[in-house]
Amino acid sequence: MTTPALTLADVAKSYPLGARRVDAVRGVSFAIARGEFVALMGPSGSGKSTLLNLIAGLDTPSAGEITLDGVALSMLGDDALTDLRRTRIGIVFQLFNLLPSISALENVALPLRASGVAARDAIARAEAAITTVGLAARGAHLPEELSGGEMQRVAIARALAIDPAIILADEPTGSLDSEMGHEVLATLRGCVRERGVTVLLVTHDEAAATHADRIIRMRDGRLDESASARSEAGLAAAQGRR
Repeated sequence: MTTPALTLADVAKSYPLGARRVDAVRGVSFAIARGEFVALMGPSGSGKSTLLNLIAGLDTPSAGEITLDGVALSMLGDDALTDLRRTRIGIVFQLFNLLPSISALENVALPLRASGVAARDAIARAEAAITTVGLAARGAHLPEELSGGEMQRVAIARALAIDPAIILADEPTGSLDSEMGHEVLATLRGCVRERGVTVLLVTHDEAAATHADRIIRMRDGRLDESASARSEAGLAAAQGRR
């Protein structure tokens, strides 16, 4: 049996707020298979952003276990978590976070060089990633010479170049118009199809979520099982009409 790319087992996160406790995530359990594209949805305050930070190792659960690529995050110290993020977790943010003074290709290669990959190998891997997202002809351009959609696709290539166990995409279309947003989501879908990448997309956009294989919904820190089931039925119907 193939090990899932990501497993959450009864994960919880609480914060003190004055004299009371805020339960941001409450006993969340699910698994994502390798090569699966999953959308995580929920209203503001549902806990989805907190959950994404826990999966990325940027915060520590109060209870439960997160296992990424067969490794339990609770077993890793700070340095090992940093290394895991650098080498096995690709993160795509709403804002592109590209360095303005270097080319698109150099932005893609930068995390590889930071993790010790030789310059020639880093460029080769960056070229392969930027080709996958359809921007081979734009690699020499500075970020300011690219459209918003192209910059976000460069950010996806940067995440892809490290050969991640999972790409975590946090509202990647939030600052884009609908046409550019569609291009970005199609690019993520292509990464799944062509490279077998695992993607967890956090979004509030119902249309964006239809690009996924499966939709998981959260409300008040918990999985909303009934809403997720309705989403599955709607997603299957939408995919059947394509």
